[in-house]
Amino acid sequence: MSITAWLELVASGLITGGIYALVALGLNLQYGLMRILNIAHGEFLMVGAYLTWMVQTSFGLSPLWMVPVSFGLLMALGLAVHWLCFRRLTATSPNLDVFEARGLMVSFGLMFLVQNFVSMVWGGDLRGYDFLTDPVKLGEMQFASNKLLVFGLAVVFSGALIALLRMTLLGKGVRALMQSPVGAQLVGIDTKRLHPLMFGIGLGLSGVAGCLLSMAYTISPSMGEPYTVTALIVITLGGFGSMSGALAGGLLLGVIEALGMHFTNPSLKALLSYSVFIAVLLLRPKGLFAK
Repeated sequence: MSITAWLELVASGLITGGIYALVALGLNLQYGLMRILNIAHGEFLMVGAYLTWMVQTSFGLSPLWMVPVSFGLLMALGLAVHWLCFRRLTATSPNLDVFEARGLMVSFGLMFLVQNFVSMVWGGDLRGYDFLTDPVKLGEMQFASNKLLVFGLAVVFSGALIALLRMTLLGKGVRALMQSPVGAQLVGIDTKRLHPLMFGIGLGLSGVAGCLLSMAYTISPSMGEPYTVTALIVITLGGFGSMSGALAGGLLLGVIEALGMHFTNPSLKALLSYSVFIAVLLLRPKGLFAK
């Protein structure tokens, strides 16, 4: 292979990994802060994708307008879901282990509920639309314009979340809760406000990821579950609760998949991902980038 071919292959993996990272950041925020392993996370990504597709095909608006709208709508939906489901679980669970188990069961219920709702409203067919499909040349390399845009926006949103958590007072409160929930409450951090807000931001990021995916790929009611599994693999790579680790893990997994599928077979994509997942759990259970 030529140097250009290698660079195209790695760049293709990074483009895919950018979306992986954005999805994983939202899920990692929910689990790292509240210990909510939201198995339905990918289904809300699907909702964002379908909303973008509906607006684009029905009104002819650019899907770029739906990026902030998807974030706002899914964030509001996340606040509602937290208030209706997880707030009650927090109050009634005797300890954290029971809360995690109950939260996991509620998430499974939400997953099937959202899947069936989307199938009922929009049907089960594959959907899609054309957006910025013209190729762009970068030196001797060539990429689809929409995929480059998707990658750029995914990195921007990922970086914005990491900056929010590192550079603002709100972010310091969130990181304190992740490190020591009891200690954070003792110094006056209000978990009753932070928990729903961060849960909403996590779902908002999933809505943005769905919006971005719809610009370059076809969508279906079953698209969410694989992205949830991928997000769990990325979180494992980067370390639970580590936002910068999730970004690095997402990009790394995208490159691993791209290289693996090129040198083996595209049908082995899932096998490659799960092999990496199991290997990291056995050899580096705290994640590749954990300190």
